[in-house]
Amino acid sequence: MAECLSLLKLRRNVYALFLFILAAAAADESHIVKSLPGYPGTLPFKLETGYISLGENGERQLFYHFAESEGDPDKDPLLFWITGGPGCSGFSALVYEIGPLAFDFSTFNGSLPDLVLSPYSWTKIASIIFIDAPVGTGFSYINTSQVYTSSDTKSTSDYDMFLRKWLLNHPSFVKNRLYVGGDSYGGKMVPMVALEIVKGNEAGLQPRIRLKGYLTGNSPISTEQTLNERIPYAHRMALISDEYYERARRSCKGEYVNPDPNNYECLHVLQLIEECTNNINDKHILVPKCTLPPPKDDDFTQRRMIIENDPIDFLLMSKQEDAYWCLLNNHVTSYVWANDPSVQEALYVRKGTIKDDWKRCNKSLLYERDVESVLPHHQLLLHKGYEALVYRYLTVPHFLCCWTVCNYVFLVSSGDHDMVVPYTSTVKWIRGLNLTIEDEWRPWTVDGQVAGYTEKYKKNDLAYLTFATVKGAGHTAPGYMPEQCFAMAKRWFSLFPL
Repeated sequence: MAECLSLLKLRRNVYALFLFILAAAAADESHIVKSLPGYPGTLPFKLETGYISLGENGERQLFYHFAESEGDPDKDPLLFWITGGPGCSGFSALVYEIGPLAFDFSTFNGSLPDLVLSPYSWTKIASIIFIDAPVGTGFSYINTSQVYTSSDTKSTSDYDMFLRKWLLNHPSFVKNRLYVGGDSYGGKMVPMVALEIVKGNEAGLQPRIRLKGYLTGNSPISTEQTLNERIPYAHRMALISDEYYERARRSCKGEYVNPDPNNYECLHVLQLIEECTNNINDKHILVPKCTLPPPKDDDFTQRRMIIENDPIDFLLMSKQEDAYWCLLNNHVTSYVWANDPSVQEALYVRKGTIKDDWKRCNKSLLYERDVESVLPHHQLLLHKGYEALVYRYLTVPHFLCCWTVCNYVFLVSSGDHDMVVPYTSTVKWIRGLNLTIEDEWRPWTVDGQVAGYTEKYKKNDLAYLTFATVKGAGHTAPGYMPEQCFAMAKRWFSLFPL
């Protein structure tokens, strides 16, 4: 027994030395951020920013924010968060969804906004990596003159390589259980990244990532299916009449995305439906839709150019006209804050690497959506014996691994007032997995109030998937219902029923 223990200790020391050597060879830049413009005093949590280099010559420089758990960093899970878009900065999720900081919009007057602590930050229960990816997102950049194009498959590989390099640079977190999470288009990438990690582990890539699960929120399974479910959802939410829905269902035969151009009845009723829903905010059907202020002195074209090319000026202008104000304009604070030179210096952003202004979501990326459906990825993960918890707006999976046996937990969630990726779309693809219902549809509560509804599925008594809605939430649920989403995540990470 003593010889076995000595051998085991030697192997651990060799492995630790191996990680140290690789980390030194891959030396990527990182800094501890102790204070930030807009926040009074020293940050009461550990915040790190840095770059991870990818590519043969390190030409792709991916920027990240890392917020360490405010609980027990040694034991709490590590969450790798993928923001939507593609092309939306991880900073957006940090301040508007699940991170430890938020902007004080009540005091915002166009100058540098104030930062406050979020009472519902997921960093109270987990350490979180927020990544700016693919290249061209947020503060990430490429250090060559070549035009870089990305895609679903390229990004999946980059996320896996980023994680392995980041863990090599942070060996104390190699032992922590890891979850991959994301919402919107980021949630589509989640099962792809999780499967890539599993394949890398099986191939012997180092370090071995202790993947325990993943979570997705209001995420598309495929573009066509998502778009096709918007009309049934609009009918359920009383946005279109029974007559319009029945006419569309009958004449279009349930196919609303690319109708037959010769099917005039279908085209006509789709036009009627469009007139009913065109002025609805599809990200949250109860929230006013952002619109341009009315034109004055024939300046409508100029105002349209402002909103497309300079969102800061437009949003500040629209704030002054309360009749045209809407919730999504709160994003102006991130444009003002992240483009301030003192902020970029505090975050250790490399000077000269951002050619244009920082954008919360860069819509000009050369990005190919080359994976039509991620349903096969969910199926493969289920077949590998993962336990899945699915909530309609946000998904956080957990994996319980014991040597050769691994059970993964998946959480799939949906804000039930989102028409971009309706909850009906999520329900449809889950049912397409041919799972057995273990726990019937029931409410889950926070502080004695119904926070949403959940249903649990199983496959062969080995894989479990839980679906949950977040009542009253829109396309990014934590941004609308932070308290409820925090409670959901806390219970799920702790392996408690919702």
